[in-house]
Amino acid sequence: MTSAQATSAVAATSRSLSPALRRAIDEFRSDAARGYLAVASIGLPTKATVAAQLADIELWASGRRDPMDYDAIHENTREHYARLVGVGADRVATGSQTSVMASIFAAAVPAGAEVLCADGDFSSIMFPFLQRKDIRVRAVPLDELAASVTDATWLVVFSLAQSATGRIADNEGIVAAAAQHGAFTVCDLTQAAGVYPADAAMFDATLCHAYKWLCSPRGVAFMTVSPRFQEVLTPVQAGWYAGEDVWGSCYGPAMQLAESARRFDVSPAWPAWVGAEPALTLFSGLDMQEVWAFTSGLGDRLCDALEIPQQHQPIVTWADADQKDMARLVAAGITVSGRAGRLRASIHLWNDESDIEAVARALR
Repeated sequence: MTSAQATSAVAATSRSLSPALRRAIDEFRSDAARGYLAVASIGLPTKATVAAQLADIELWASGRRDPMDYDAIHENTREHYARLVGVGADRVATGSQTSVMASIFAAAVPAGAEVLCADGDFSSIMFPFLQRKDIRVRAVPLDELAASVTDATWLVVFSLAQSATGRIADNEGIVAAAAQHGAFTVCDLTQAAGVYPADAAMFDATLCHAYKWLCSPRGVAFMTVSPRFQEVLTPVQAGWYAGEDVWGSCYGPAMQLAESARRFDVSPAWPAWVGAEPALTLFSGLDMQEVWAFTSGLGDRLCDALEIPQQHQPIVTWADADQKDMARLVAAGITVSGRAGRLRASIHLWNDESDIEAVARALR
């Protein structure tokens, strides 16, 4: 593709975008974003996130930051995430790491029960279960997950979008199979929320760290839980932020936990949530179908430029066991990542045709 063709394609794409998506793209416009195709590793901040965090540091440094100031920020961010994934805010718990939240589910599995997961899925949603020596953890290929659910399966755990490959799971088939056999479902949305239309209401529980496609600081994570699943879970990490009255729960032994999913909250890393609030405000106001079409469309253009089959997703991977392609791209100032013997280029709102051309040019 010539530079003139790329410019023409960018102009045509820009004209077809909604005003909301155009404004979102403008939030990432910077020279630093050019050549950055690694959102699957860590996202880039919006202009509003950078401004909010700088302002927070100034308040903290001047002694004008009261911890209670963060309460509204934290709750606003929870509500924006709830809107994004299609559940009520009362079904959303907050934390800092997916593995820590997954431990709540691992603790609930009855002794002798089976947990079914996808082979090669991200370790944060597998390791907590593997610590339990009194349960069976069975891993099968992603395509076989639905067909592998049996009456012995108590829980199915999987990522909606696979970290290593970007492949989207057959969530409807998995949920249907789990329902048929009476199993619970836990779905990790970390590589999906913010780019793919994710419906958390489909599952008994979901997990999501917001530092990738939701472009938030690391240390902001979410868990959703259905009413029926909440009944079998114990808030083993309960602290003062899990109390019905947060600031009235600072001292024990009297304990009254929140009736909602807030009973699974852990106290937030406050500055991270300051940065997350504007990011979640932005993403919760977008049409995820449009975001997916935009990013996966660029992904297919990258596949065309590399003369490999289209993958119809914003995470594009190809074999690079010797990392020669990785070295060429790094030398050209392009940021990508390598996973499981493959090169992984991941595309988000700040990318455009110039990034596709830059990758193709570096690898020719």
